Amino acid sequence: MSDTTKTPPRRSGAIVDGPAQAPARAMLRATGLGDDDMKKPMVAIVTTWSNVSPCNLNQRELAEKAREGILEAGGVPFEFNTIAVTDGIAMGTAGMRASLMSRECVADSAELAINGHSLDAAIFFCGCDKTIPGVAMAAARLNVPSVIVYNGSIMPGHHNDQNITIQDVFEAVGACTAGKITEEELTDVERRACPGAGACGGQFTANTMSLTMSFLGLSPMGVNDIPAVHRDKAAAAKAAGRLVLEAYNENRRPRDFITETSIRNAAVAVTATGGSTNVVLHLTAIAREAGIEMDLDLYDEVSRATPIIADMKPGGRFMAPDLFAAGGARLVGRRLMAAGLIADAPTITGRSLFKECADAEETPGQLVVKTVEDPVKPHGGFAIVYGDLAPDGCVVKMSGHDTKRFVGTAQVFECEEDAFKAVEARAIKEGDIVVIRNEGPAGGPGMREMLAVTAALVGQGLGDKISLITDGRFSGASYGFVVGHVSPEAARGGPIAFVKTGDKITIDVDERRIDVDADLKARAEGWTPPAPEFRNGAYAKYATLVGSASKGAVTSFPYGD
Repeated sequence: MSDTTKTPPRRSGAIVDGPAQAPARAMLRATGLGDDDMKKPMVAIVTTWSNVSPCNLNQRELAEKAREGILEAGGVPFEFNTIAVTDGIAMGTAGMRASLMSRECVADSAELAINGHSLDAAIFFCGCDKTIPGVAMAAARLNVPSVIVYNGSIMPGHHNDQNITIQDVFEAVGACTAGKITEEELTDVERRACPGAGACGGQFTANTMSLTMSFLGLSPMGVNDIPAVHRDKAAAAKAAGRLVLEAYNENRRPRDFITETSIRNAAVAVTATGGSTNVVLHLTAIAREAGIEMDLDLYDEVSRATPIIADMKPGGRFMAPDLFAAGGARLVGRRLMAAGLIADAPTITGRSLFKECADAEETPGQLVVKTVEDPVKPHGGFAIVYGDLAPDGCVVKMSGHDTKRFVGTAQVFECEEDAFKAVEARAIKEGDIVVIRNEGPAGGPGMREMLAVTAALVGQGLGDKISLITDGRFSGASYGFVVGHVSPEAARGGPIAFVKTGDKITIDVDERRIDVDADLKARAEGWTPPAPEFRNGAYAKYATLVGSASKGAVTSFPYGD
C-alpha cells in the first residue's frame, strides 16, 4: 500500500513552482488560473467521448459533473479527450482491426497527456469495450491517484414485446439470410434495438470490463452499475470527482489495488456473471502494466471453480440495467464473499471490498442473481485449452450451451470476410468447424471479433451444430462452442496456419485439448511469414510491436518481450 502518512507527491510542482516556471504559469493564467490555483492539486479529467455511437455519448455531461466535484474538493481540473472505436459499428468490416489497437492508443494518449503536464491525479470516463481496459492500463502505468467511471449501460430496446440488444440485430441478419424473417422485420429490429446513450446492454465486453473495474478496486463500487440515462448517474460522477481528491490526499494509487488478489477477484466476478472471454485479454494486459505476470491457467482454474449465478445475456435472459435494479455488483460480491470465492481487498473508496459488498441491497423477488447453491450453471463459461492447434493456449467460450466435446471437419478461411461470404451462401453445414485465421493481433492486424459470423450462424440455426476456431477474438455478444485467441497466431507461424479444409479437429474441454488429425509440423517446413499488408502508419506499427494474445496482446512490453 502507498504510505498515507506522508504528504502526497505534488507532481504539478514541476510546471508551476519556482522562477524558472514563469512561462508555464503564464500559459496557465491564460486559461483562467490564478495564484491560489497554482498551489492546488491538478487533476486530469480524461474522457473517451465520441458521438459516433451511443456507447460514450454521455461522457461530456458526466465530465462536467466531475469537474464540479473536483473544484468543490479543492482541486484544479484539466480536461482531455482521447479516442474510441465502436465495435458495434466496426464489426464485420476492415475497420474492426482498429478496435483492439484503440485500446493501446487510449492508454498511450492518456499517459502522454498526464505525464506531459505533470498532473497529480486523474479521473477517467470510459464506455465502449476497449476504452475501459485502455484507461485502466494508463492508470496502472502512471500510478497516480485515479478513479475510473464507466458511463453506463444502454437501456434495452423493445421488439415484439421482448427486450432486445445489439446482439439481436446481428442475429437478425443471419435469420434474414436464412429466410426466417423478412428484410422489413430486420429493419424494425434495427430501429428499435438502441434507444439512447450507453454501452451495449448485455454482459458483453463493456459491462464485463465495468464489473472488472469494480472488483479490481479502481472504480467506486456501485457507480458503474448505474445505467447511462439514469437520474443518479450525474450525481455519481460529481461524487467521483470529489473522491479523486480524497484519493490524492490519502495517496491511494492504482497499484495499491491491482494485485494478484484483486485480479483473481475480478476474474471470479466476471465468471460468475457469464462475462466476455475478452476479459482474458484485457485483465492480463492491465496486470502486466501493473508489473504482474499472469498465467492463462488462472482463468481456467477460476472457471472450473466458479458457478454462474447471474442470468445475463448473451447466454441468459437479463441485461445490465436488470442487474442494477436487482442489487448490482454489490449483490454479486456478497454472494461470492459468502461462498468464500473472493478475498477481501482495498478499494479506491478507502473501504474494503467486503465492506462495500456487505452494503448490498437485494430487491425482493429479483430473478437476475441466483445463489452459489442454486446457480444458473455449475461452472464458468470459458476454458483455457492447449494442444496441436494451440501450444500456447486458446480460450473456449461455452456460454449458451452445454457442449464439452466437438469433433468436426475443418472449413478453413483466410480472413473473416471469406468466412462471412460462406455463411451468407449457406455453405456451412452441421458438423463443420469453421477455422478463420490471419486475424490475430499481428496478422489482422488488430485481432478482430467474429460477431458478424457467429451471430449469422446462430440466426441460421447452426449455433449449437458447428464450432468456430480463430486466432482472432469474439465479441461478448457471441455465444456457442467457439474458440478464440489461438496462440501462436498464424502470422507468427502458429499451427493454425497449417490446417487444411477437410482436416479432422477435436475440441475436448474436459481434457483441455484441441488437436488436429494431421502432421502440422511437416506442413510448416519451409514456411515464411506473409508480407505485411500495412507498411506505414498505426496499423504497421501495431503489427510490428504487438505481443501474443496469450500475454494480453500489449505493445508496451513491460517485461521486455
